Amino acid sequence: MARTATAGETPQKESFAALLDESLGRGAGLEGSVLKGRVVGIENDVALIDVGLKSEGRVPLKEFTTAGARPELKVGDEVEVYLERMEDKNGEAMLSREKARREEAWQLLEKSFKENQRVTGVIFGRVKGGFTVDLSGAVAFLPGSQVDIRPVRDAGPLMGSPQPFLILKMDRSRGNIVVSRRAVLEESRAEARSELVASLKEGQVLQGVVKNITDYGAFVDLGGVDGLLHVTDIAWKRINHPSEALHIGQTVQVQVVRFNPETQRISLGMKQLEADPWENVQAKYPVGTKFKGRVSNITDYGAFVELEPGIEGLVHVSEMSWTKKNVHPGKILSTSQEVEVMVLDVDPQKRRISLGLKQCLENPWSTFLDKYPVGSELEGEVKNITEFGLFVGLPGDIDGMVHLSDLDWNQPGEEAIKAYKKGDMVKVKLLDVDVEKERISLGIKQLGSDSFASAAATINKGDIVTCTVTAVQENGLEVAVGDGLTAFIRKSDLARERSEQRADRFAVGEKVDAKVTSVDLKSRKISLSIKAREVDEDKQALADYGSSDSGASLGDILGAAISKAQAERNKKAKKDE
Repeated sequence: MARTATAGETPQKESFAALLDESLGRGAGLEGSVLKGRVVGIENDVALIDVGLKSEGRVPLKEFTTAGARPELKVGDEVEVYLERMEDKNGEAMLSREKARREEAWQLLEKSFKENQRVTGVIFGRVKGGFTVDLSGAVAFLPGSQVDIRPVRDAGPLMGSPQPFLILKMDRSRGNIVVSRRAVLEESRAEARSELVASLKEGQVLQGVVKNITDYGAFVDLGGVDGLLHVTDIAWKRINHPSEALHIGQTVQVQVVRFNPETQRISLGMKQLEADPWENVQAKYPVGTKFKGRVSNITDYGAFVELEPGIEGLVHVSEMSWTKKNVHPGKILSTSQEVEVMVLDVDPQKRRISLGLKQCLENPWSTFLDKYPVGSELEGEVKNITEFGLFVGLPGDIDGMVHLSDLDWNQPGEEAIKAYKKGDMVKVKLLDVDVEKERISLGIKQLGSDSFASAAATINKGDIVTCTVTAVQENGLEVAVGDGLTAFIRKSDLARERSEQRADRFAVGEKVDAKVTSVDLKSRKISLSIKAREVDEDKQALADYGSSDSGASLGDILGAAISKAQAERNKKAKKDE
């Protein structure tokens, strides 16, 4: 509003033109400067400010407060405003509190920028690539990369509250200011790091924030310095990956396990702050007792069973099943399965517990022996044929073996096994059960009588037997003795005289007498000797006719003995015929 003279004022001598020139000249010099004014009125959202010019100016109330705050302005308050123009189209002075604050702020900010001092500002808005910051009236740009040391997913908690910043760049002509909160944090971090490293010692308990997670552990920010929390030091129980127990941004309490001042490497632990579950483990898990646990991991060589958090035992593949031998553990157990196991061994020093799964089940070998005593006859399927015998399926899902030597009484095992094939049903006799070694011996030939043993029982070593030549070989004679027995006379045993030790002197079907020199029931062999028989006959002749008083010559004695022996043999041969 234009100022007017009140009643009683003395008219001034200066002309209106002079007053106008004075006013315009004074105003022209004030434009672009900061003036002090007084609030003379508040209308709606606008404050009327008198700065001593011919008209007041209007300034929005929002320029008198920071973003998000309510203005605390009343009539009579003195304020500083920026004079943009003497008059606008309405004849009022164009004033700006915001520009006044900005002008004042720029002066202070330029000083802080030159001296590299921190400034205080408030983040109040988002823009492309970052945020806007109010620095006591001056608007600055905060790049997203300069908000924090680590990427910030949500900057909401930082907005609206005073924060320290460092000015990275200023251009007053363009009105550009770039600030960084990260630079302030890094300075504080460096100071805190120096203090922390100087006071750090092994065994110290600290609080930190999980900064990063890898396959082998997690990096924890201790406030200016990072430490590695290895996956094996997170908890006493098995943790396959750190993400199972931790997440980025989580606050954790850790203990300094190792610290190298030279490399400044810090190893941290969380499980060290808890009681070691392996203490008194032998008392908690005596050998031979049964416990229930959960399968925590399966490998090629067995399965790990968690008995309690931090206590795991290994069930070796050999201790999983009585009957399934060459089977992967994953086909017997599954992860997280609840199982009953028996403690087989405890080693507190190596922190190992050996467990058995099959020991909590019936031993099929013992059960089999209880049900089928040695000597029992059974029937089963040929499961497998090997170079040393047959494997036959038996009740209880177990196998027994028929050795080559137990296939046939009269035929070599290598020949006898050719009569069998996989899948055949065969009758067997139970010969032996070794529960500890989990072996069952079976026999097929034992189902029938041994003709060799029966026949050999009537023949003794030293007997003279009549046998029939069945084959003439270069190294001797193969002969048949009695009912179904075969024997062999070696070439050196064909005669007493060396010149007569020829196999070609005999023919197949010819009958000869020989002396039994050995009977081996185990190897099923009978050895005969014609030579031994002749030697015995000579000795007998000497005993019968060799007296010196008889006056007979040796030739007469031997001739008579031989004739007598020959006559007896002929007589015996006729009788056999």
